Amino acid sequence: MGQRGGTGGSGATAHERTLVRVLPVLLLVVGVVYDALTPPAFTAAPLFTAAPLIAAPFYSLLGTVLTGVAASAAVIVLHYGNSAGGHVEAVTELLTVATVAALAVFINRVVRRGNDRLAIARSIAEATQRAVLPQPDPRIGGLDLAARYEAAQADAFIGGDLYAVQDTPHGVRLIVGDVRGKGMGAVAAVAVVIGAFREAAEQETTLEAVAQRLERALAREGTRRDGLDAFEGFTTAVLAEIRVGEGCVRLVNRGHPEPLLLRGDGRLCVLTPSEPALPLGMGELGAWPDRADESEFPPGAMLLFYTDGLSEARDAAGAFYDPATRLGGRIFPGREGPHTLLATLTQEVRRHTGGATTDDMALLAVRRPATGDGKPAGEGACHQP
Repeated sequence: MGQRGGTGGSGATAHERTLVRVLPVLLLVVGVVYDALTPPAFTAAPLFTAAPLIAAPFYSLLGTVLTGVAASAAVIVLHYGNSAGGHVEAVTELLTVATVAALAVFINRVVRRGNDRLAIARSIAEATQRAVLPQPDPRIGGLDLAARYEAAQADAFIGGDLYAVQDTPHGVRLIVGDVRGKGMGAVAAVAVVIGAFREAAEQETTLEAVAQRLERALAREGTRRDGLDAFEGFTTAVLAEIRVGEGCVRLVNRGHPEPLLLRGDGRLCVLTPSEPALPLGMGELGAWPDRADESEFPPGAMLLFYTDGLSEARDAAGAFYDPATRLGGRIFPGREGPHTLLATLTQEVRRHTGGATTDDMALLAVRRPATGDGKPAGEGACHQP
């Protein structure tokens, strides 16, 4: 899977968690001071009661028990050390604090078991992510690559966005797509698309044939679904093919955001398809032959593929983030250019949205090395297969 970034508010959350962890001790100290400095009619029992309850979800079992014991001991010492205090009130407050402390221990055990289950679920999600969306090698077929997956939901690892890169006998082939829907249904569709792509990319001689294989794979998946997804499930996708020794890229775009070509001198080109096409999985609405568009891909240039989580990210005023406008005139040189580009985009999107993104975002950057990089640049013209 691609790299993931944290939310913009992670620093504030860390401070809040630190404050909450210190709060039980602070309550005990304030309670002791309050009870010692006020007349016997005043009591700090609410503070002693609150301390173990606050400790329960954040402390270990031992820490919660010790907090409850400390609260109960404070009640005993303060009341029995005060000869003016009534024994009935003292016993009542002690029973109250001890009961709440026992309840806090129970809450702690429930929370710990929940955290253990969550940790297992997270490990399964990470394993699923690595299996379905493995991080591509930084160098494939003589090209420099970087991929990144940014989940909109905190602690999420995988959703409906996808990417895959494969070095095949027909050149480096890749796909970036976005499956309609959320949850496990979208993840299942992602697995279907990527599995079909990896097989078709090796076997099919043309990029158009790869797209048709994906169409048939999604059609088969749709027949196994019930309800709404059986009729409305689809995947927007752009497929690309870059052949060794050719200074061009072939693209088949099925209703996906248009890739960007960033030249080494800062010029930017939007790779608009010559003919619009419906997304994958909507073949029942009409039949038409896929046609690959060819675009120049010179040495030192970089291709950016992305999902609509980037182009539809909004700021507080509702304005979209426009990658073509933001990236025009900017240069990301060298072999680390793809990584620098994706890191820059994710940071800018977080600032643009204030950290409140509403959709997952998959990014893939591919750079053709410049001649000075010491690798063959492949400046030949495009040739029809």
